[in-house]
Amino acid sequence: MTSYDDHQSPAPIADADEPTSEHGMTRRQLMRHAGWFGGAVVLTVAGGEVVSHVAGSRDALAGAAAAPDGPLRFVQVSDSHIGFQGPANTDVVGSFTEAIHQVNGLGFRPDFVMHSGDLTHLSTAGQFDQVRQMMTGLRTDRVFTVPGEHDSIADAGRAYRRIFGKGTLGDGWYSFDTHGVHFLALVNTLSLEKLGHLGTEQIDFVRKDLAGLPSDTPVVVFSHIPLFAMYPKWGWSTDDALKVIALLRRFSSVTCLNGHVHQLFTKTEGNITFHSATTTAYPLPKPGRAPAPTPQVVPARQLKDALGIRSVGYRRGDQLLAVKDERLT
Repeated sequence: MTSYDDHQSPAPIADADEPTSEHGMTRRQLMRHAGWFGGAVVLTVAGGEVVSHVAGSRDALAGAAAAPDGPLRFVQVSDSHIGFQGPANTDVVGSFTEAIHQVNGLGFRPDFVMHSGDLTHLSTAGQFDQVRQMMTGLRTDRVFTVPGEHDSIADAGRAYRRIFGKGTLGDGWYSFDTHGVHFLALVNTLSLEKLGHLGTEQIDFVRKDLAGLPSDTPVVVFSHIPLFAMYPKWGWSTDDALKVIALLRRFSSVTCLNGHVHQLFTKTEGNITFHSATTTAYPLPKPGRAPAPTPQVVPARQLKDALGIRSVGYRRGDQLLAVKDERLT
């Protein structure tokens, strides 16, 4: 896997008696979730129970940041689409730069930053180099990435891996451990028919990678395309994800974080919670509200409400996970 530091170059659960919507959430959950878009959300997992609320200016993550026992704190950014040109955002470089400044102004130094794909729009060498250079401005010890489909146009991801694939396996997947949490970074954007696809080799890697872990190990999985069926009609799902989900069922706490859909969405299935992230580039329509998932033009003053970053905190021993989604400010 490739990581960067500041100075170096590359070296909810459904209510039992309430019907669910087409997106796998009850009406009550959808109404609550609708209030999350464009705001900050804290989701806490403790003792197997998931509790969520819209965060104020000081939330559980801020509390964790001040804790003396050194909690894990990391940031997810996604879908910067460097190289995009269009009315949906005429300055994606500027908005990604603002996102980097926002990460740097969180009030704590993240242990790492994860970019969950579509770093570029057309996967050119110049675009990859530009986003790499921009991310060296992040005040963090490490930056990790997974590729999006826009990062593998025409070359099966070879240009992406030349810059961001050092130390990865196969087509760019890898794992790492920190603060008692096991992280998997998966690639599901290369063998695309309609849905995302992981493939036998990568699923075998996951099986072997997880085999020796105790079941009480918190696991976080990064991918670009969702590992759940968010909206398969638009390709917002992964066709063989259930094989990986089956391997994750024995763990008491699993969090899957993805990009691709350019909007916040949360779904919980048993022990696994899925969080789709927003973008730093341009909004996409909500599932089914347009003929296709094409960039949406909104009034300039509303654009930043659709863009943002995500910070996550975990305190070892308390079994607490806090997820906060913030608008680009």
